[in-house]
Amino acid sequence: MTRIAILETGAPPAALAPTYGDYPAMFRVLLGDRFETETFDVQAGALPDPDRFDGAIITGSAAGVYEDHPWISPLLEWIRTAKGRLRLVGICFGHQAMAQALGGRVEKSGRGWGVGLHRYEVRVAEPWMQPAATRIAIPVSHQDQVTAPPPGARALLSSAFTPYAGLAWDGDAVSFQCHPEFSPAYAGALVEGRAERIPPDVAAEALASLREPDDRGVLTQWIRGFLERPEGAG
Repeated sequence: MTRIAILETGAPPAALAPTYGDYPAMFRVLLGDRFETETFDVQAGALPDPDRFDGAIITGSAAGVYEDHPWISPLLEWIRTAKGRLRLVGICFGHQAMAQALGGRVEKSGRGWGVGLHRYEVRVAEPWMQPAATRIAIPVSHQDQVTAPPPGARALLSSAFTPYAGLAWDGDAVSFQCHPEFSPAYAGALVEGRAERIPPDVAAEALASLREPDDRGVLTQWIRGFLERPEGAG
């Protein structure tokens, strides 16, 4: 069984957690029963031994990777140390943390809130990206973005709003700005809970978009395929 460390870097709003669960629970559903998972509370200082696992997923967080929280610097150093020793997957904050740790730049975007269902063009088709697709639509919730990718990173997904929405390094690290683990209901509840922070027209468009079909199943299969690839495969 494939062993996966889930690096929990944040939590859903307290009002939503009883209904939707925490982020590790969402990723356990995404991965399915072919994976054995262990969760590490990064904000409490817990980080896994990379050599004990086949892969790791770094979750989303309300924090910014450039903020001065005491747990962020150790996480970035862990990413640099773990790279090449197991397969790394970053989601939203995890995507940004991997980019920041490996030589890229992350900033609060002047484009404002990214919420609702966003559509991305597939720029590079990796062997594990099966079933094949030329574009995917996935829920998002972010203000920060990768504004400069690390040296050697390949841009997998992009849009006008998020040029570096998916990145890959070598054959052992990938990351995505979007949230395949978010159900449309949870993504919508996040928007509604941030009504005082998100412009009304942006929120209304986001909620309408979440009623449309999405490709969470496709990206889920990509992530599973990436994590299950044999050692040494690109």
